[in-house]
Amino acid sequence: MVELKEEPQRLTAYLSGELDHHRVREIREAVDYVVQEQMPPVVILDFRRVTFMDSSGVGLIMGRSRVLSAYGGVLEIHNPSPQIRKVLRLSGADRLAVIRNYADRTGKEPEHDYAQ
Repeated sequence: MVELKEEPQRLTAYLSGELDHHRVREIREAVDYVVQEQMPPVVILDFRRVTFMDSSGVGLIMGRSRVLSAYGGVLEIHNPSPQIRKVLRLSGADRLAVIRNYADRTGKEPEHDYAQ
């Protein structure tokens, strides 16, 4: 399941569970639909509730990075677990997106001003 939060300057996709071939397809279609309609300057993939990711998840990141860079958008990955961060590093996906961890106890991310 993916929960999307649309804001004026960004789209956040809250991911959960296992990111395998079947789940990534659903996420890709949902995110791409909003990206094509809105062209947000920033797209965030929040991995806080992701328990597993295989190469399909890496493909999701690479594909969204390519789509966003075509119009000047930026991809961010938030809250990956240490294991997922390692997969990102080994695959080179960490060079395609800004990676941020938010460890505050409330679970809330700080507000960002993405307006340029």
